[in-house]
Parts: sequence; structure tokens; C-alpha cells
Amino acid sequence: MHTKYYKEYSYILEREMEFTVHGHGGKPCLVFPAQDGRFYDFFNFEMIESAKNFIEAGKLQLFCVDGLDWESWSFKNGNYRDRIIQHEKWFHYITQELAPRCKRLNEEMTEREYIGKILTTGCSMGAYHGLNFLLRRPDIFDGTIAMSGLYNAEYFFPNYNDELIYFNSPVDYMKNISKDHEYMEMYNKSQIIICCGQGRWEEDGIRDAKELEKSFKRLEVPAWVDLWGYDVDHDWPWWKVQFPYFLEKIL
Repeated sequence: MHTKYYKEYSYILEREMEFTVHGHGGKPCLVFPAQDGRFYDFFNFEMIESAKNFIEAGKLQLFCVDGLDWESWSFKNGNYRDRIIQHEKWFHYITQELAPRCKRLNEEMTEREYIGKILTTGCSMGAYHGLNFLLRRPDIFDGTIAMSGLYNAEYFFPNYNDELIYFNSPVDYMKNISKDHEYMEMYNKSQIIICCGQGRWEEDGIRDAKELEKSFKRLEVPAWVDLWGYDVDHDWPWWKVQFPYFLEKIL
């Protein structure tokens, strides 16, 4: 399996950012780390291994990105506005710098132009980022496998009244989006998968998944909200099972 490490300067974040690429071609997929996690976690927890058949067959190329949750979502003692602004800077780094870079790397490796969009995936906080990026930028992303996420900003910003926080809270903004919104056509062409177990540590995730399911049904967006069994916990062993299962459906 082709694997390569990169460390490149971000002009938006004004620092070097790290990421890894796994695979020689296929559908590009951004992998977001779990809360306060790093770009290498997907490899260390054997998620790459769980998807190796798709990667080695040239159907999938994973770009494992680095997060900055500890400067935004997890920085509980920080000012709300400063924290969400830092998240927005990271959001723009991903959409304006890293996503185009991923496409260029894909083209360099395959030696042909890539004209499609990009998948996203992640577990826990990574699932949140994966879904939020797709919903905010369906012009860049056209699918997500979101496993065990929390999608309400209130968990991290209690009693907020900030517009930027609102627009990073899918449970909130999807309740209010209209059926004639310009994103509807792109949502309807996207492959949106939200998965959550019903075992340990999944109570909040179940609630958010059901709230989003209501919004998608109201909008007639064909999102797949899949609740697994009562023995399915919020943990890596189950995500290793879920990830290849959904890749088989989405690819």
C-alpha cells in the first residue's frame, strides 16, 4: 500500500500542518481525527487496515488530516468567539488549501485529471467534522461516513448566541434550512451516512442522529441514518467494523 507523510506550511493558519496519504488512486477521502486526535490515529487504530482492500484496489485514497480541536472545540477555558474563529481558520485551511492539494496529489499519482468531489469520514468528533464540512461545502464534498458523532455545538459551547457557532452546529442549522435552498440539489446528489451504535457512550450521539434524520426527511434528502445494536459501543473496535461496511455501499 502506498503511504506517504507530508508536512506543509498553511498560510491561513500560519504554521506547518501534517497529513498522510494512504493509497495510489481512487476516490479521495478526507479523514478527520477524533476529538483532540492526530492525523496518525486512523493508522494506529487499524482503520487504514480495515479499508485496505478498497485502497489497494485503487478505489479509495485516504488523506488523514490533522486537527486543532484543542484550540477551539475542546478549549473550555477560552473565549467563545476566539475559539470559534480558530475553528473557522482551520475550516478555511481544509477547504481552501488542503482539499485542492489532495486533488493535485491524486492527479500526480494517477497521472490523470480528477474532476469529482471528495468524501469525508471520521469517528466521534471526526464524524462531526466530516458531516459539517459536507453540509457547509457540498460544492467540494459529496459524501460522508460519519461514525458516532455529536452534531450539536451546545455540548462544547453551552448557552451560545454566536452566529459562527450556530453555522457549525448541524442539528441547529439543518432544522431551519429551507427546501428551496441552493444546496438542496447538491445534498440530494450526495451520499450521506450517519451511523451510531446504541451501546455504551452513545446516548448523545443517538439523540443527534435522530434529530438530523428528522431534518433530512423534512427536506427529502436521502441521507442514511443507521443505528446499530445495543452492544455497539462508542469505540474503535466497532468503527473498524462499520468503516469497511459502509465503504462497500458508498463506493
